[in-house]
Amino acid sequence: EKSINAGLDMIMIPNGPTEQGKIGDNGQVQNTYLDFITYLKELVNEGKVSQPRIDDAVRRILTSKFNLDLFNKTKTDINLTAKVGSTEHREIARKCVQQSLVLLKNENKTLPISKDIKNIVVAGRGANDLGMQCGGWTISWQGSHGEIIKGGTTILTAIKNTVSKNTNVTNSLDENSMKNSDLIIIVVGEDPYAEGVGDRKDLNLSIEDLNMIKKAKNSSKPIVVILLSGRPMLLNNILEDCNAVVAAWLPGTEGQGIADVLFGDFSFTGKLSQTWPKSMDQIPINVGDVEYNPLFPFGYGLSY
Repeated sequence: EKSINAGLDMIMIPNGPTEQGKIGDNGQVQNTYLDFITYLKELVNEGKVSQPRIDDAVRRILTSKFNLDLFNKTKTDINLTAKVGSTEHREIARKCVQQSLVLLKNENKTLPISKDIKNIVVAGRGANDLGMQCGGWTISWQGSHGEIIKGGTTILTAIKNTVSKNTNVTNSLDENSMKNSDLIIIVVGEDPYAEGVGDRKDLNLSIEDLNMIKKAKNSSKPIVVILLSGRPMLLNNILEDCNAVVAAWLPGTEGQGIADVLFGDFSFTGKLSQTWPKSMDQIPINVGDVEYNPLFPFGYGLSY
């Protein structure tokens, strides 16, 4: 009532009819746009919001749409939908992945990996999860785990596509697999999120991710950690346990771009576009701060 009378013309309501009556994460019943319409009609009928105020808002919204010529646009050419997810577009996305990866650590030239490696473990929550690669705002508002987009390539699948036919790729961190492996890749990171849902007071990796890295460390085999995240995560507690660390950010559906670089078809060219903090106490941290002692500075990034 107050916002509309104050001049707000357009209101974004996040939930549709299927959410009506459901309990949200805050423990309260979720509102939908149907509820909004009902409540606004009641306010108009009760005289708390005037009909001229509604007309005024609608007039401005329609004026903007007319100015953009939206009402004269023809329908979308259905033939263009074939380009969505096309090979051409996926190749562009793959190149974007190749060029955006940032190599944070590469002890004793652990990377690149030989395609003829005999046994390799590829494990972790993000190893075979397109949803984690894509993050929020993918298909749904918050995104989700799993095969949310058809035709995408997970990191696990990409590695299988890349190595020799004689290479044994295992998606398990059991004792036998680690014992027989020549190298272990652990894919860790954040659950998908969007907007304020992703706000956190602690940017440490999850307990599950940390435990997997510690378990792999006990095998004494070389460890490569791939981090899927939309922001720098705290790595102080795992950096010494890993031989190589790659910030893959949110690479999207084309995980093959990651394998391309891991196995040396392309070198790492990505550089940090922001400063990487050591701890939560350093946040916010920026170039030019009087005290500037980050884990990795702005512009950092190794190569082969």
